[in-house]
Amino acid sequence: MTFSKGFYLSLAVTALAAITLFVMGRELICTCGYVKLWHGVVFSSENSQHLSDWYTPSHIIHGLVFYAITSFVLSRSAIGWRLAAATVVECAWEILENTDRVIQHYREVTISLDYFGDSVINSVADVGAMMFGFWLASRLPVWASIGLAVVFETLTLWIIRDGLILNVVMLVWPLEAIKTWQSAL
Repeated sequence: MTFSKGFYLSLAVTALAAITLFVMGRELICTCGYVKLWHGVVFSSENSQHLSDWYTPSHIIHGLVFYAITSFVLSRSAIGWRLAAATVVECAWEILENTDRVIQHYREVTISLDYFGDSVINSVADVGAMMFGFWLASRLPVWASIGLAVVFETLTLWIIRDGLILNVVMLVWPLEAIKTWQSAL
């Protein structure tokens, strides 16, 4: 399988995930009625409703990490297969993240009281961000991929007091101290 065939398979998986999210009741676009390229207000009902936001860097990091993992676990597989595997994992996460149970959990243990799930277009853009991160990792030296992930995590921690690591911590093992720190914004 060449990279292009893997890319097309990834697009098909993404389309299937988008249809699944829509059938699950996710809004296709923001209920505000329009689509923005960037929405930078975290404490807003429009967060995770547009093409990109402060959580987009975490999806790029997903791609960097998935490239590293698939390079190790699927080292004998062509890059297209590895991209497809990464896309399946990212799409599965987008579907799981947008279940009522996980949305309610986020609202209970984080400061995201206005979070009601991602729009379909935001989820598709998140998968695209992961693919972009995967592509970057396939082109960059390891040190540059690690540096980029550190920059993205540091930037989002500094600006919005959140990021991939804190998101995972608060999902798996919520800490009141982190919630208090995040709410001080």
